[in-house]
Amino acid sequence: MIEMMIEQRRRALGGGLEVGRVLPFARRRMVGPFIFFDHMGPLDIAAGVDRSLDVRPHPHIGLSTVTYLFSGEVMHRDSLGTEQAIRPQEVNWMTAGSGITHSERFEKARAVGDHLHGIQAWVALPKGEEEAAPSFSHHEGDDLPQWDAGGVRGQLIAGQAYGLTAAARTHSPLFYAHLELAAGARAEIPTAFSERALYIATGAIEIDGQHYAAGRMLVLGPDVSSFRALVPTAAMVLGGEPVGERFLLWNFVSSSKERLAQAAEDWKAGRMKLPDADHDEFIPLPASADTPPPPMS
Repeated sequence: MIEMMIEQRRRALGGGLEVGRVLPFARRRMVGPFIFFDHMGPLDIAAGVDRSLDVRPHPHIGLSTVTYLFSGEVMHRDSLGTEQAIRPQEVNWMTAGSGITHSERFEKARAVGDHLHGIQAWVALPKGEEEAAPSFSHHEGDDLPQWDAGGVRGQLIAGQAYGLTAAARTHSPLFYAHLELAAGARAEIPTAFSERALYIATGAIEIDGQHYAAGRMLVLGPDVSSFRALVPTAAMVLGGEPVGERFLLWNFVSSSKERLAQAAEDWKAGRMKLPDADHDEFIPLPASADTPPPPMS
């Protein structure tokens, strides 16, 4: 059975960038350790676009960010000294831990134009890892196992599933995969995790005789083990084991509200280092603690 259906809520975030926010949702804050899920675009970006589209340097604690693109290119810079473009079917995995800052810039689009389409997810760290040293890793090729059978092309983004293991270091049991299905094809969904969900990025699917269109996340019951594409479809399957209650304040995630307050004060006071190669701008802490985070992270 489908435990819940969550429709994306469109959010305009300045500079012409719009996203579909899925998690967190009022009645479902997390799926396993996944605490944030944004569908970016699709958006055509004209050459010479204004820098207001960029996501300026901003901070995180207590989470890992996972950037995955269907199309387009984004330049990542962070306070560890990383400068790494991400392109389709690659993964930028950034673990904030005790604190990191970074920016996301649309430099290719500014130069020659681009078509941006992808998913931004956050994974909450377990309590013993919330204050781990920050880190960044980029993955492509053999780091992200692929398969192609029965009208289904798959790529494992993170964790373990389908008998495969992705290279990014995760801190709790989880899986995250991108599936492309031909019309009529049926795809299996990993069952070895207590919480799972399926997000329809494009196309439409059928489960137990019910039809679901793009822009919806289906939180799955334990009996759901597959789905069928009604038309050519791109879907993300994800899940894992719960890590316990988490609180959010802007871009910060923690099991402690006091830690969130400290992170906010550190950012306001300028105690969090900005990226070496991108330190002339930053995003101020919003006046409201309930302000949602920016689309890229």
